[in-house]
Amino acid sequence: MMKPKILVVDDDPDIVVMLCDRLEALGYQTVSAPDGQRALELVEQETPRLMLLDLEMPRVTGIDVLKRLAPLRKYGHDLPVIVMTAHGTIHAAVEAMKQGAYDFLTKPFDADYLEIVIEKALERESLTRQVASLQDDVASRYAHIIAKSASMTSVIALAQRAANSDAGVLLLGESGTGKELFARSVHQWSPRRSMPFVVINCVALTESLLENELFGHEKGAFTGADRLQKGKIEMADGGTVFLDEIGDMPMNLQASLLRVLQDHEFHRVGGVRMVRVNIRVIAATNKDLKQAVAAGTFREDLYFRLNVVTLTLPPLRERPDDLPALAEFFMKRYAAETKKPGLRLSPEALNALMSYGWPGNVRELQNVLERAAVLSEGKVIEAEDLALTSAVAPREGLADLDQPFHESVEGHKKRIIRQALARAGGSQTRAAEVLGLQRTYLARLIKQMGLKSAE
Repeated sequence: MMKPKILVVDDDPDIVVMLCDRLEALGYQTVSAPDGQRALELVEQETPRLMLLDLEMPRVTGIDVLKRLAPLRKYGHDLPVIVMTAHGTIHAAVEAMKQGAYDFLTKPFDADYLEIVIEKALERESLTRQVASLQDDVASRYAHIIAKSASMTSVIALAQRAANSDAGVLLLGESGTGKELFARSVHQWSPRRSMPFVVINCVALTESLLENELFGHEKGAFTGADRLQKGKIEMADGGTVFLDEIGDMPMNLQASLLRVLQDHEFHRVGGVRMVRVNIRVIAATNKDLKQAVAAGTFREDLYFRLNVVTLTLPPLRERPDDLPALAEFFMKRYAAETKKPGLRLSPEALNALMSYGWPGNVRELQNVLERAAVLSEGKVIEAEDLALTSAVAPREGLADLDQPFHESVEGHKKRIIRQALARAGGSQTRAAEVLGLQRTYLARLIKQMGLKSAE
């Protein structure tokens, strides 16, 4: 594979020839400039990955070049620069580093040492680009909360207000409603956005493994602990910790977590020295923590520490206004991922999505659309391609069996009317036609049940 391009800038042609020959022998591509002005032009034209820059040049000096490169960093053009000079002084080195130079070499320099410095600079540049790429990927996947319904927009507004503080946030809602997406969004809206966002699943590990995941361990803490390992709470210092499924955290660890929230300190497994951290905690659960407190399975003091701001995410069946936009968003993503540009849902497929109960919420919608995109053979996904007649579809109706008869019937009526309104775009007239009811009767039912429509 071809190695990166390096720009050599020096007003001494012999130095330029020597460096270019050496670099090309190592497999690098080279381009050269006899002065600072030409170097700045080549940065734009040739997009090199590294610059070797002489400090002492007429007119536009090496320091001038560094100063004029600085504004480009705001636009992601972070070009590593190794400066060279025959007049090496501490003052020149300090000034070059202040202006953004990666390293400083004094002529005459050792060729092997130069090779090492170049490799290190390019390695750092590569890591910087990888981090930027990962950040862009995360941002693109978590940049948008798709919401048009009043229930969701009100939750978003509250989340944005809470984000500017360090207050604990407790996210409640059924599985699949997007609690991690909200947690990431709160982090991105907060002053901590440039610091780590660390996810810890409290139900996926045994108690001992979860303790190690949270707090890390000291060398020799247990068999096989041959080195110190930081926990995720320590790794998130300055940023945000998202504790998913907090309702399933063992009681012993709840006490340790409470100390972190109160005193901002903890000790690693097998350690005695306290480690101080500055973190914000966002927790999520689909359990009723008040009931867990009453049952003695969740600490009341921890509940109050976590429950400063509570955001309850509505299930997808209660936000039908959001479903078309969500479907469009996911279809665009999966069309791109499966390399099927223009892939879309037919009107019948969208109606099928609107009529479904979505017991698995947004996560289930994602899975349904991803499967349809992967298996589709044409440009249009039809209703039968969605496979919505699976055994999980009736789960919502079965939940009514846990309620008294009249409440069950009332709940079922609400769902039918809500789905009909969603299919009719909120129009009572069209919804009445779908249901085979008189419009005046449907309007009376809507008013009695406290439902909303466009009319």
